[in-house]
This record gives sequence, C-alpha cells and structure tokens, in this order.
Amino acid sequence: MKKFVVTAAVILLIIIVGIFFITAKEKTADITDKQTKVGLILNGRSKDNNWGQSHFEGLGKCAEELNLRILYRENVPEDSRCRDNIQELINEGCEIIICNSFGFGDWVVQMAEEYPDVYFFHASGVGEGDNLASYFGRIYQMRYLSGIVAGMQTESNEIGYVAAFPISEVNRGINAFTLGVKKVNPDATVYVEWTGSWTDDVMCGEAVDKLLAKHDIDVLAMHADSNKPLEMAEEKGIWSIGYNIDNSAQYPNTYLTAPVWEWQNFYEPQILACLQDKFHGKHYWEGVETGLVSLAPFTQNVKPEIAEVVEAEKEKLESGLFDVFYGPITDNKGKLRVAEGESMSDDSMLNEFDWYVEGVMSDEE
Repeated sequence: MKKFVVTAAVILLIIIVGIFFITAKEKTADITDKQTKVGLILNGRSKDNNWGQSHFEGLGKCAEELNLRILYRENVPEDSRCRDNIQELINEGCEIIICNSFGFGDWVVQMAEEYPDVYFFHASGVGEGDNLASYFGRIYQMRYLSGIVAGMQTESNEIGYVAAFPISEVNRGINAFTLGVKKVNPDATVYVEWTGSWTDDVMCGEAVDKLLAKHDIDVLAMHADSNKPLEMAEEKGIWSIGYNIDNSAQYPNTYLTAPVWEWQNFYEPQILACLQDKFHGKHYWEGVETGLVSLAPFTQNVKPEIAEVVEAEKEKLESGLFDVFYGPITDNKGKLRVAEGESMSDDSMLNEFDWYVEGVMSDEE
C-alpha cells in the first residue's frame, strides 16, 4: 500500500509538472501570436552604414522571433517634429516607440506622459518612468580594445581621432581609446579634432584634413556618425578604425576594426518584457558581458600579433574583474585622477568626463 501511494504521488507530480510546462509554453507562444507594431524614430537614415542602421538592423533581427512589424521615420529633426512623428506612429498602432538620439529627450518624456499605455525606449537618453526606459552601452570598453589595435598598428606613433562634441560620452571614448593605445605603446599620442556635428560629412572631412596637415597620422579613429573619415582614409592609404557597424567591405584596403553595436541583444529581451507586462522603466547601461557591444572582426590589414593581446584584454573585461577606468590614471596635465586600487563611478563616467587622459592632445582644450 505504501509503495502504491509513493508511486501515485510521483505520477501525480509528473503530471503537474508536465501541465505547468505545457501551459507556460502556450502562454509564451500566445504572446507572439499577435503581431506587435514597433515604431523607430531615427535622427539619420536606416541604411546609413552607421548609427541609424545599427538600430534598424538590430530591430530587424528581433522582428521574426517576436512577430514584430517595424515602422520607422528617418532624418527626424530634434525639435517638435519628433513629437509629430511619434504621434503618427502611435496613430498607426505602434505599441512600442524607440527613439535613437539624445536630442529627442524632451519629446520622448512628453509623449510617454501623454500615452501611458505605450512603451518608450530612448537611446542615449536619461529619462525613466512607468512606461519609459533610457539606455546605452559601455562602448568605451570596445574603444579601449580598438585603442590597443591602433597602438600596435601605428608606425609613426601619431594617431588621429575625429570627434563630434566634447561631451562626457565622447570624452569617455577618447580616454578609453587612448588608455588602450598607451597600454601597448607608451610613445604614441592621440590627436583629436572636433567636428561640431554628428553627421555632417563636410565638417568631418575638414577635421581629417586638419589632422593630416598638422601630424604624421597613420591610424585614424572616429566618434561621429559620418563615414567621411573612413572614406578619406581609404583614399589616402591610412589605417582606419570605424564605429557603430562593421564597414570593412566598403573600405577593404585600410579598415582595421570598429567598436560596434549589437542592439538585438538589448531589444529582444526588452520587447519581450513589454509583451509579458514585465517592463522596468530605468536607465540601462550594459557592457560586453551582455553582448550589446562588441569589436568588429579584424580584417587582413591588422598585424597578426595584435589579436592575441586584444583577446586577453577582452577576457579580462568579460570576467567583470577589470574595467577600463581602474586606477592609477593621470590626466594630460599631469594630475592623478584615479588612484591605484580605485575606479571611476558610473555617475562620473556618464556625467563628469571633462578631462583627458595622458596621451591625448587637442587644440581646443
């Protein structure tokens, strides 16, 4: 009798567990049975081989898995027309709105308050709320690795860096890149020229011209959303390091690698959370461990010995036991900014980077 009771209990437990998993599977399937419309607001183009395309392609990789229909608006100005475009997408049935520029912030917050039943995601933003999340990635980690590439690739020890604006985001990237350079090549210097624009090809081209006129640049890096620096590097036979997406096919003779975005690794779990009513409105800042940021595959132009050094540093970043801004770090005026055994806080990295590490040279400091 006792054996019969135990056997019956085991069978009952198996049945209950089986029902649970079948029910859970059905619920998950039900979530994606209905197509969900997602609206994407871009400050550039969806096929720009740059920042805009990184978001567009990232969402595209999620679309089939989650049964999404992606509606988008391109070249949206960072003024009230952003609000108008968001309104159009909501009117067309979008339940999730994604905006890809910091300059859209005021309108994203306003529309999130006006439409509490719509989920909003703001790339490079800072807002958060019941239906609003902002997010970015620790791309500086990949800039550090690309700096190692530049430091080992250069022969002149003069590396150029085309940068949009002297804000914390860009300064963080310049500093991380330079720390990578200096780790493998203490004699190298990183020279920065500012464009005053994210996307203007003319301004980016002028910045490259200034760098080449004043220095013996043989490696050129960038933090802008124009590919003009890569185009000019190809024309002039200068090694280049890109940004946002892998453009190696467009510049086969001079391209080395690039810090790139893998937005599908953020969008897929976040959109699924929306569909499951598990959304969390906060600021996300994710690193290499999540797969959001990565380094584009090395081209044949990269010196063979570089790969092993970069891989070792990447493994350290992935372990979580090391990050780029661990001390000691001295600025380019000789002041100790981060003591040995200390690290910069997220708040300082995000909001207080108004200085440059040793090895950075800029005429506008």
